[in-house]
Amino acid sequence: YVYSNFGIKVPRMADEQYYSGEVVSKLQPGDLVFFTTYEPGPSHVGIYIGNNNFIHASSAAGEVTITSLSAPYYSSRYLGARRYSI
Repeated sequence: YVYSNFGIKVPRMADEQYYSGEVVSKLQPGDLVFFTTYEPGPSHVGIYIGNNNFIHASSAAGEVTITSLSAPYYSSRYLGARRYSI
């Protein structure tokens, strides 16, 4: 939804997003960050917002929330980041 408001097409599924975006080595706000959660491989995605934080729809919290990439649950499941641009 966020990307489409800026005219950027992003695949719907987390695994498709992970395998088609530009690989990122240094995070910038707006980059997508990926995690392996309920199944092996990229199964959860958030948007990096800076200061080591990302925003995402958390099933555990039941809402959209901001979380640190250093949080133990996510840091142990982090796969990498991808960038999409116009």
